[in-house]
This record gives sequence, C-alpha cells and structure tokens, in this order.
Amino acid sequence: MPITTDAAFILPDDFADAALMGRIFRPDLSSPSVVAIRTDGVFDITGTFPTASELAATADPAAALRAARGEHVGTLQELLANTPPDTRDPTRPWLLAPIDLQVIKAAGVTFAVSMLERVIEERARGNPDSAATIRAEVTRVVGTDLSQLKPGSAEAQHVKDVLIAQNAWSQYLEVGIGPDAEVFTKAPVLSAVGTCMDAGLHPKSVWNNPEPEVVLVVSSDGRIVGASLGNDVNLRDFEGRSALLLSKAKDNNASCAIGPFVRLFDLAFTLDDVRAMEITLQVKGPEGFVLHGESSLRKISRDPADIVAQTINENHQYPDGFVLFLGTAFAPIQDRSAKGQGFTHVEGDLVTVATPKLGRLTNRMRHSGDCERWEFGLTALIAALMRRAKAA
Repeated sequence: MPITTDAAFILPDDFADAALMGRIFRPDLSSPSVVAIRTDGVFDITGTFPTASELAATADPAAALRAARGEHVGTLQELLANTPPDTRDPTRPWLLAPIDLQVIKAAGVTFAVSMLERVIEERARGNPDSAATIRAEVTRVVGTDLSQLKPGSAEAQHVKDVLIAQNAWSQYLEVGIGPDAEVFTKAPVLSAVGTCMDAGLHPKSVWNNPEPEVVLVVSSDGRIVGASLGNDVNLRDFEGRSALLLSKAKDNNASCAIGPFVRLFDLAFTLDDVRAMEITLQVKGPEGFVLHGESSLRKISRDPADIVAQTINENHQYPDGFVLFLGTAFAPIQDRSAKGQGFTHVEGDLVTVATPKLGRLTNRMRHSGDCERWEFGLTALIAALMRRAKAA
C-alpha cells in the first residue's frame, strides 16, 4: 500500500501557530539540512544552525527558529512526495527524521497497562500461544489498575511486598512502580527514520507491535525544549525470551521512527500540552486488517519531567542533548490471524501515530534488511558540514 504524502495530513492542526523544525537531505549539496517548516514553504537554516542539536541548545529555540532567515528549498508537499524510498527521485530533496546529534533514549514500562503486558511477555517466554492464559492469571493476582500507584511510594512498596509473597513479582513491576525508571538507549545517533519512510522489523520476530509515543527533545543542560512523535517498534517475542535481548528487540535497522517534525515549546505549546496529549494509532494491513489504539499521557505513571531528570543529572551528561521516548499505554491484544494469537505485524502494514498538536507520523513496516541501509553517520555529517562551511 502507498504511504500518504499529503502535507495537510501530517501537519499539526494549529500549524500556523507552530514552531516546527525538520531536516531534509539535499542531493545538490550531498548533505542533510536543518529546516524551518513555515506557511510559505520550507527554509534551509543550516547556515545559522548547522545541526538540530545546536538549535535545541539555544536559550529560546522557538524564537531562534522563527528569526532564522534561511534559503527557500521548496514546499512541504514537494518534499513529502519525494520521501517514500520506492518512488524517490534521488536528485531532489526529501524529508529525514527531525533530529541529528541527540542521543536517542527511551523510557519503558511507564504505563500500568504496558507494565502488565511486559509481565505477560516474561511469563510467556516470548510465545504468543501462551499469552491469553497467562494474561488471565496475571490480572487475577496483580489486578488491572495499578495506575494510581506513585512509583517509589510507600503504597507501591506495600504492593511489591504482597506480590513477592505470592511469587508474582517481576523485573517489569520493579521499574513500573519502583523508584527507578527504566531508561535505555533506543538507537544510535543519526539512525532514526522519519515520516513516509519504511520502518524495520527483525525478520526472525513472529510477535511484535508498534509503540506510539511522544518523544521529548532535551538540550544539553537538561531543558525540555520541544516534542515529536515516535514509533518505538518492539519485538515482544525477543524481549519476552529474555530481558537481556532488549537491544535486539529494540535496535535494528530502521526500527526507530521519529517525526514528522519537532515542535518547539513557546506560548502556544508547552510541556503541559504534552502531559495532556491523547496519542492515537492506526495500523492498516495489506490484507484489509485495521487496528485502532490510543495512549493517554494523562495516565502515565511518572511525570515526563521526572523521567528526564532520571536521564540527565550529575551522573550522566549529554553534550549534544538527547531525545526521550516517554513510553506508551498501547498494548495490542486483538487477534489478527488466529484466535488467541493476538496482534503482530505483517510486511506492508501502514502505521500512523497521531495527535493534534504534533501531527501524524506514518511508516510502512518491512523487514529491517529490506529497508534503506543506514549509511550516513557521524563521519559523513562532519564531512558534509565542513564542505558547506568552506563553500559559504
């Protein structure tokens, strides 16, 4: 199925008021560019801000983005139409993920529903055939609503003591309601794919799902300066077999999707808007299957600012800043192909993650080895920026 490349479809509902930063690849310069997405077109502001990380580090990134003059490089519609890899003209520019030097981090088990599903994966040892039976047993012991428990509180410790006594404690419950958040590195710097591109699944996975999330953009001094949408593609069978397989479950070619743009904080968009966000998900399969889901940030167990503070502090610094997936309440259990098998992707699925103030991120699912190879890394970026500096 073709990926939707309609500019009006992917933009935030209040686009005219939004400070939107993106990135494109310019074949004429053999270089990525930082761009401002404006009502009168897309403007290359790399001359002022060579990297998205540098823009995010300014005192007021939204104001800096608006003030940067830049070079008009076309319309958003033109760039979008040339982004899907199957139909791309390699001589014309296309969209990239809207981040560059920032480390890509992710928080796990931040919602009660997803926490219980991780416990189920662990008990099932990655076998989806066992999930339904184990789900019933786990919810009987643990219950279905742990959302009111404050992680690390005395009440949470009491629940932990009870569950340990019943031999029902889990490493996922530890990070779900214990004092310490799970924060891991999702993908290497510069490896994320953007909207209208293919997202990757490991070919050996038979139980997997999308994870629709908000992605915070954090500067090197710990300020949360903006947000984007993300799909933290997850292999439930790999992680369920062993938590030590987390890196293989999470980090594969094209398995980290972020976009369509970074919306920078200003008077019209703040962290409180993020805290109230309702994230929707749609999966459209090539066989006609359709799945809808949602994740409300109002139900997150840990405040986003607390997760950021657990990521950057006196014990860990990020000189180029980082982005942080906040986790999801979405955990699909709807049967797709056979009763009791639940949901898993098939090649060709179109996944759309959306929320009104951030727009829509759409990707087509393919095996990781069939997605575009990741070949433009840090060495290539440094060389490209040096060429541009000499030519300026």
